[in-house]
Amino acid sequence: MKTRVKRAAHFFERLGLAMVGSACGLLVAVQVGSSLPVFRSEGFLLIMMVSGAFGFYLGIDTPPHAVYGQSANPSNASTHGRADMAEFLSAVGTFIAAVAAFASIGLIALRDEPPTLGVILIVVCWVVGVAMQAVAGAITRIRAN
Repeated sequence: MKTRVKRAAHFFERLGLAMVGSACGLLVAVQVGSSLPVFRSEGFLLIMMVSGAFGFYLGIDTPPHAVYGQSANPSNASTHGRADMAEFLSAVGTFIAAVAAFASIGLIALRDEPPTLGVILIVVCWVVGVAMQAVAGAITRIRAN
């Protein structure tokens, strides 16, 4: 019984993360689409929302990996200067995607017109951040098998 409850809780947590990613993708798409007419389509909105849901679902909740053999002691890994690539990609990707979403929300709320280069930077940050999250999630799932 505990295992089923734990799995259900984990699933709903991940589903919530996917919804947050999708909402962030929607906000980024709205900001980018309002500034660059080439991105004013339902397809672009959908792609941004799905990529956000996918990246946040896969990449945010990655368990740490023991770097040296079976040792799960994190102080052991840090003393040798080695980092877990999936954990790093997940953290940095989440930060970059969050910066893009935060900038989009700020620009929407302030009703500001950013320069084209700023809009391109926002969409590039979003794509890179979500891609890093998805790669981190894929790495941890490959390790589990």
